[in-house]
Amino acid sequence: MDSAGQDINLNSPNKGLLSDSMTDVPVDTTVAAQTPAVEGLTEAEEEELRAELAKVEEEIVTLRQVLAAKERHCAELKRKLGLSALEGLKQNLSRSWHDVQVSNAYVKTSEKLGEWNEKVTQSDLYKKTQETLSQAGQKTSAALSTVGSAISRKLGDMRNSATFKSFEDRVGNIKSKVAGGRENGTENLPSPTGSGAKPLPGHTPF
Repeated sequence: MDSAGQDINLNSPNKGLLSDSMTDVPVDTTVAAQTPAVEGLTEAEEEELRAELAKVEEEIVTLRQVLAAKERHCAELKRKLGLSALEGLKQNLSRSWHDVQVSNAYVKTSEKLGEWNEKVTQSDLYKKTQETLSQAGQKTSAALSTVGSAISRKLGDMRNSATFKSFEDRVGNIKSKVAGGRENGTENLPSPTGSGAKPLPGHTPF
């Protein structure tokens, strides 16, 4: 085992648990022995490669044990801090999304979309469409403004017409009579039948 594996084992917070964790992980060292040697290799080179392969496989097992111990230690720290599984899931999702954003595929896709957007916005068809929509909006606003002005002018003409003034005079007279009747008492109010204070037929006065 090389120094990297030893450093990981020394720094692990669960050094005593490494020997008990993941000891059942199988490592098939007989596969290399059953594989025929590559042509052009001497027996010494083949033996050296097999020894290096066994060493790497042993380091993989050690790293798996260290990782399992680190995960247990991490879970224990989260439990003591009161962090729920949902918080851990949120952190994992956030970290995964960050990894996606910095990935080459995401960056290339974003750049490609930016190039397409620039090409579309700079195209003659897009510019003509924008100009057409702008002109249509201006014409609509002008038409609405013209209609509003026409309505206002029509209302002004109606208020200045003789018919409207006559109607206002009549309304004013009725209001004056009602106000005068209230001041002098209800007995001076005109009767709906036009007969003064005479009661309607079939009705007895109060």
